[in-house]
Amino acid sequence: MDIYSSTLSPALDIGTGCYLLIVAVLSIVGNLLVLVMAFKRSSRMKPPELLSVNLAVTDLGAAVTMYPLAVASAWSHRWLGGDAVCLYYGLAGFFFGVASIMNLTTLAVVRFIVSLNLQSPKEKISWKMVKILCLWTWLYALIWALFPVLGWGRYGPEPFGLSCSLAWGDMKHEGFSFVISMFCFNLLMPAVIIISCYFGIAIKLYLTYKKSMNNCNRIPNILKLHRRLYTIAVLISAGFLCCWSPYGLVSLWSVFHDSRSIPPEVSLLPCMFAKSSTVYNPMIYYFFSQSFKREVKLLPWLCLNSFSCRVSNGINDNGIYMVSANVEPKASARLPTMEGISESRTVSLDSVTTDGTRLRQTGLTLYNTALVSNGTM
Repeated sequence: MDIYSSTLSPALDIGTGCYLLIVAVLSIVGNLLVLVMAFKRSSRMKPPELLSVNLAVTDLGAAVTMYPLAVASAWSHRWLGGDAVCLYYGLAGFFFGVASIMNLTTLAVVRFIVSLNLQSPKEKISWKMVKILCLWTWLYALIWALFPVLGWGRYGPEPFGLSCSLAWGDMKHEGFSFVISMFCFNLLMPAVIIISCYFGIAIKLYLTYKKSMNNCNRIPNILKLHRRLYTIAVLISAGFLCCWSPYGLVSLWSVFHDSRSIPPEVSLLPCMFAKSSTVYNPMIYYFFSQSFKREVKLLPWLCLNSFSCRVSNGINDNGIYMVSANVEPKASARLPTMEGISESRTVSLDSVTTDGTRLRQTGLTLYNTALVSNGTM
């Protein structure tokens, strides 16, 4: 029997290929947008935000290096490339998967450290520390991905024959220690750390909220910002764990039972669900971060109103959509010099707002006032 031949029906192969193509396009476009936005605001980026950039790199790497080959294999009704390409695909999938989960774990720990003193303007995490953490996630993932190549564990084709991963069914005896260690250190332990950190952050936010409500009837802006960042971080982590948990359960079943007892169609579903984990992070940023959504809409090929683009691009937006939680107490924006205005005007914010709406409206009002005074309107 050809182990690289698809065990699915031709129609299901084509449907799987179409699904993976959509996932690949959404992953590549979405994570590229995250990287472009990060590059545009790199001068204002806080150290912890580099972890979100690192997470986007892992998702983009998986989409570029793996999904096109999986799409071609699905439409060919068999795995393309043989043993060497199967080894490459399994190693890449395991490498980027471990890098993502460890990046999310590091992100949770950093968010917890930052939340210990919400009101402190001092940087709690330095650039050097964040760069070391990012490098550590890649090295940690590389070491685990190389273990099966070196003999501890094994890569092989999936039961449905259209992709490769860890050969769960072949590691009942020789690779059993690898399976247990992998699940403990790369799934169970990260999940416990992530849940514990975000539970601790939730308690800290609640206590700070109660304290602020006792002192005044107004919720501080810094608390609102932390609450929004907390929501985004929790959604990203929960989404990743939910996407990979079904695949992990099916894989464990294959280790402790006969993998042939699972129909190929059933083993396909958790694998496809896990691959979708590279898609939703940019979507979470877009739907839950007003600053990220606004900056995406201001990209040249999406900007339909040139005047709105010029006004918005002239605003120093301190909105943070990733993991940074340091906010300047005061922000100002200087309108561009125009003919007929004898002096430049500075608009100061009474309080920091992440969406910049008040500043934009004030800028438009001053601009229209200047045009009226010059007789151009």
